[in-house]
Amino acid sequence: MGISNENDQELNQAQTNRRRLARNVVAIGAIAATAGLAGGCYKCFLKGTKIRTAQGERKVEDLAIGDLLPTLFGGMRPIQWIARYTYKKSDPTKSWARYARPVRIARSALAPNVPHADLFVTSWHALLLDDTLVPAGNLINGTTITLYPADEFDELEFFHVKFETHDVIYAEGAACETLLTVSETASNFAEYYRAYGAPKLEEASCAPLLFYGGRRDQIKSRLRSAISPWFDCREKFDVIRDRLEEREIALCEQMELLS
Repeated sequence: MGISNENDQELNQAQTNRRRLARNVVAIGAIAATAGLAGGCYKCFLKGTKIRTAQGERKVEDLAIGDLLPTLFGGMRPIQWIARYTYKKSDPTKSWARYARPVRIARSALAPNVPHADLFVTSWHALLLDDTLVPAGNLINGTTITLYPADEFDELEFFHVKFETHDVIYAEGAACETLLTVSETASNFAEYYRAYGAPKLEEASCAPLLFYGGRRDQIKSRLRSAISPWFDCREKFDVIRDRLEEREIALCEQMELLS
């Protein structure tokens, strides 16, 4: 029985290794053939996203300055300001530009019941994973984390929450960063300027930020992951992405069994 179990474990590990190699080879081809996420780097929640507050979950568009939110680093904190971005299609018959589309993080994509409902954020909005901040767009896997077409909307509204300093709040149960830097591109920037004056050019991040520097960095990351079963030289970001992609595969297999 012991030998049989060992053989099964070796077979499963071999299958996992082949799957990881194949997945990363395909990803490298896709990276080389297409451009990365382009456009603005604003970081926001799509309208309708539920944020954890002192009184329970509320939609982000219903929050107000002064509302208390539980945070990871600062305890219960009052909202200083809420940034708003509004985008409208110039031609309703056309698809949204790639930079405007939100990233959809499916229920349980990060961990069991995390997020507890589909979470929609902009590509550069960072999630806290393993004590580091990682932009959602860098985690896209085509299944549980995807660039959402949003074709049902002719207008997209995004909101972001700012405290006096950078922190982490909970959106649909997932740990997400708050607004770090106020941008003049916000639809309601004048409101911030009247209340607080010119925004700081640089503010301290509450946690280290990990992200791709471009297609070359993406390819290097995929190569490290591809050879990791035999020679593991992965960096922290690679490990986080690989773990989420293994979770993606497990969730897909579960869905197949249930169907």
